[in-house]
Amino acid sequence: MSTTPDLSALREALRLAHENVVRHGGGPFGAVVTRGGAVVAVGQNQVTRACDPTAHAEVVAIRAACAQLGTFDLSGCEIHSSCEPCPMCLSAIHWARLERLTFAGTRHDAAAAGFDDELLYRELALPPAARALPTVQALRGEAQAAFEAWRALPDKQAY
Repeated sequence: MSTTPDLSALREALRLAHENVVRHGGGPFGAVVTRGGAVVAVGQNQVTRACDPTAHAEVVAIRAACAQLGTFDLSGCEIHSSCEPCPMCLSAIHWARLERLTFAGTRHDAAAAGFDDELLYRELALPPAARALPTVQALRGEAQAAFEAWRALPDKQAY
C-alpha cells in the first residue's frame, strides 16, 4: 500500500456526494472502496431513499465491496470518504478490516450542515447505565448458551 492516499478515489467520493445532493438521492456523502488502486465499489448515502438509518455511504460501499469480492474481509482494500465517518461507519470500517481510511470533510463540517454526531461520540464514552438511551442489561446467564455453542462449533468461520 502506498504511503500517499489515492486522491482520485477521494475526488470520486466527493463527486458522488455532490451528485447525491443534486439528484435528491440522499445526504451529501459518498464513499469509494479500492484495492490496488482499482475501484471495487462505491456508495452514496441512501438513508432517506431506502428508509434505512444505516445506509450511510461508507456502509453502502462496504456492503457492495463485500458482495463484489465475495468476502466479509476487505483486507488489502482502502476506503475513501467524502467526510469523516460517523461512529457507526468507523466501526464498520474496522469490522471490514479495511487497511486505510482517507476522508475529506470533517465531522465538524458535517455538523455545520446539520449532520451532528457529537451526541454519539459522547455517549460511546459513557458506561451503558449513564447513557441518554435507557439501557438495561438482563438475562446474561441465558445469553451464554449461544456463546458456548459458538465456541464448541468445530467448523465456524471466525471473524
